[in-house]
Amino acid sequence: MSKNPRSRILVVGAGSMGVVTGFHLSLAGADVTFLIRPHRAEALERPQILYCYDDNSLKEYKGYTYITNPSEIVNAKYDYIVITLDGASLRNETGLRLVKAIGEANTKVILGSIFFDLRTWFLQVSGLADEQVTNGHLDIHVYAPKDVTLPLNAPADSDLIAKADFAYTDKLEQGFTVDDSSPAVANGFAEIYNASQISKCAVQPALEYAVGINPLFPVFAACELLNWPKFEDIGKKGELWGLVIASVKEIQDLSIHGELGQQAAKETTEAGLAATLAAWEKHMLPLDLQAFNQFHHGKKLQSQGREHLQACLSYGDAEGKPMPALRELLRRVQEHQSVAE
Repeated sequence: MSKNPRSRILVVGAGSMGVVTGFHLSLAGADVTFLIRPHRAEALERPQILYCYDDNSLKEYKGYTYITNPSEIVNAKYDYIVITLDGASLRNETGLRLVKAIGEANTKVILGSIFFDLRTWFLQVSGLADEQVTNGHLDIHVYAPKDVTLPLNAPADSDLIAKADFAYTDKLEQGFTVDDSSPAVANGFAEIYNASQISKCAVQPALEYAVGINPLFPVFAACELLNWPKFEDIGKKGELWGLVIASVKEIQDLSIHGELGQQAAKETTEAGLAATLAAWEKHMLPLDLQAFNQFHHGKKLQSQGREHLQACLSYGDAEGKPMPALRELLRRVQEHQSVAE
């Protein structure tokens, strides 16, 4: 009896999310190819060295292939395409051409780019059918040590981290999450990912997925205004924290989030959200969560965060909801940015 063929998966992007996603898919037995920009080819010619906070060790990732021309994906017959670009990059001119090429490939897609209601836009531009695309994101926290030096907490090893291309921790219940916008795509991908028995991919109801992600952006905006304080102290920030909670509730209450969002808006409190964030921060040790967030959300994905909040306001305007708290928070963030520049 012949073995089942290895799943062929294209990962779009070989940054932090892309490489660590590819690594775990390879551990699960998938045949992984990266679509990269030409300047990244030299780095991928050698094995990628990964530092894992969870067992304080280095891991070597090799055995992947890569391509540099999006046109090569059209007839390649990949089982899945996993997009790991940020939402802003996916929607620029180059990203638009890529999305159209993915549409021509006519396969199953994990949309790993985070942006408000991005899947609706992606389906329109790509021309793919609703049942071919589902949302997803990497829950593993990962960064490139060459780009940022995070504070060190025991037992993390600075010498090992310095040798790594990427450093990561898989401390949450799942390492990857997909929503069930397309149940067949979500369940099929989760089955492949989970075959590694090392990291777990969870399938989450689409509304629950959106309600969990979208309200985080006001939190990161406030952290920027406050110079990224520890989450254990964020509930002590008085008027600004109250503004954040009001903004979170306004986003949760948007009709795109349905009754689940309305219920979440009723249940969200200043003390409750502060406690949840503080518990997240403690659980992620020895990774310094707020130093990671400052780099990841405050620098690397800063523009995406601004655009995400603006998109929420636009949806509110369309629904006749003034969203005064979110509007004021975004005004302060934009003012803060202009002063910093």
